[in-house]
Amino acid sequence: MTMSLAIDTSTSRTSVGIVKDGQILWSGFRDGATEHGPALPALVQEAVSKFNVEEVVVGMGPGPFTGLRVGIAFAQSFALARNIQLRGVCSLDAIAAQVQESDFIITVDARRKEVYWAQYIHGVRVGEPAVSFPADVTGAPIFADLYPDLAALVNLSGNITEPIYLRRPDAVATADRK
Repeated sequence: MTMSLAIDTSTSRTSVGIVKDGQILWSGFRDGATEHGPALPALVQEAVSKFNVEEVVVGMGPGPFTGLRVGIAFAQSFALARNIQLRGVCSLDAIAAQVQESDFIITVDARRKEVYWAQYIHGVRVGEPAVSFPADVTGAPIFADLYPDLAALVNLSGNITEPIYLRRPDAVATADRK
């Protein structure tokens, strides 16, 4: 019954949707690994101009540091400004919800010739997401190049409060450099 604003910036796609009762009432996206910053406010503005949002659900990764920060910081600020609930969900789980197999692996581009990935048995994630070279990810059928399903993002029980960063950021404070 809740009208949810769904946001995900964990992949090269900025995705925004309005979801109520498992149905996507509005959705939009922009592709581009470095376009999250300008794309997200424009998409959200278009979405909320038509709907009264009661909560925000955001993909918490794993994903590249900057893309995740853009989506998560925006979602936190939006929820705080409107005094509405914020929920965080593993983005890979929202991708996995689309797969019709029982046992599988989801991968997304992590750049640097690596992938973020997680394994699912009977459709349920086993273990924590990881980052590896694609050749090191073996086993069940692998599904790549998919994006989070916004209805699934909202329907998953979201209680993740910290971004899922699997690597250190490229930018390091001078005091922390070795």
